[in-house]
Amino acid sequence: MQRILSAAAVAVSMALPLQAQTVACGGSFSGFVGSMKDAAIAKGHSKASVDKFFASVRKDQATLKADRSQGIFQRPFVDFSRRLISKDRLDRGRAMLRKHAAVFDRMEAEYGVSRGVLTAFWAFETDYGAFQGDFNTLNSLVTLSHDCRRPELFQPQVFAALELYEAGAFNPATSTGAWAGEIGMVQMLPGDIIEAGVDGNGDGKIDLRRTPADALLSGANMLRLLGWRAGEPWLQEVTLPSDLNWAETGLNTTRAVSDWAAQGVTPRSGKLGAGNLPASIILPQGRKGPAFIAYPNFRVYFEWNQSFVYVTTAAYFATRLERALVFNAGNPDPAFTGQQMKALQKKLSSRGHDVGKIDGILGAKTRAAIQKEQIRLGLPADAWPTAKLLNAL
Repeated sequence: MQRILSAAAVAVSMALPLQAQTVACGGSFSGFVGSMKDAAIAKGHSKASVDKFFASVRKDQATLKADRSQGIFQRPFVDFSRRLISKDRLDRGRAMLRKHAAVFDRMEAEYGVSRGVLTAFWAFETDYGAFQGDFNTLNSLVTLSHDCRRPELFQPQVFAALELYEAGAFNPATSTGAWAGEIGMVQMLPGDIIEAGVDGNGDGKIDLRRTPADALLSGANMLRLLGWRAGEPWLQEVTLPSDLNWAETGLNTTRAVSDWAAQGVTPRSGKLGAGNLPASIILPQGRKGPAFIAYPNFRVYFEWNQSFVYVTTAAYFATRLERALVFNAGNPDPAFTGQQMKALQKKLSSRGHDVGKIDGILGAKTRAAIQKEQIRLGLPADAWPTAKLLNAL
């Protein structure tokens, strides 16, 4: 059973900053656990506490399988968003906004985060708390810390979980959550809970699994700490002129909103953000598909999740919860299969572009590389892969 963190324990734990990776990944799992225990003791934790904390830890192959099997992120934005945003999910989200209106009012007043933003995360992460994950949290965190793909991300979270354990807020044997170690209704890592946990209902406890006020306000506080700008927009659908310079689209280019407006960018509904705001034009499926203007708050989403298609969908869903129009899907060129995308990534990599892992996913690095090659080849530089581009390479 997940124990509950006292507000006082958070205050104590926040004085202890997360440490960077200190233990070499790989090798035997038991040897790695021994090294993690040594590192924890070196950080000032007692041997007795460390031994009890790690006593039940086991390598979790299901965690590794989940980490390697994120094929859903290969789907293009239109398909991905339609898969995640059903009428039922939208209707329930709006019902949650009404039910917890007082919490959302407080969120906007104290943290400056719009209510649709956290409701969208709540929906996507756990279906409004209905399924919060059944992976043993410590097993997942230690397994991913031992794995050499992203140890620098997960090792500090193991030590953060140890702090929660010592505060009486984490049971190593029974605490569960998502495969990547996140806990609660909006899925926060142990370090995030320590840094941003909020006692939303004033009962002296921080219960992210069962108390919506705690979970939602903690999530909003985390976004604030990550740089969310109070009262500003994050994403808005726009209509673009046909003669827009496509090479200036994408997150690598920012212009003042007034500059985009002068070039003929118009909102599909409502008004554009303040004219002096820096903004980018993003085309999830190229110039023939949906188009959005992304404001500074949009970039904060990538601190929560690094998948471009997930981030764009979550940000768009937040606007839909606040009554934005259904996006205009347009008629984009066909999306690549995973194998086609891998072939393209290999060609881009061979030309010296950093596309990250050859994984068949159209992420930010691959998009940037595609756009550079489109410019070089004289193609419309909208960062959307096409058969013409692949053949030209």
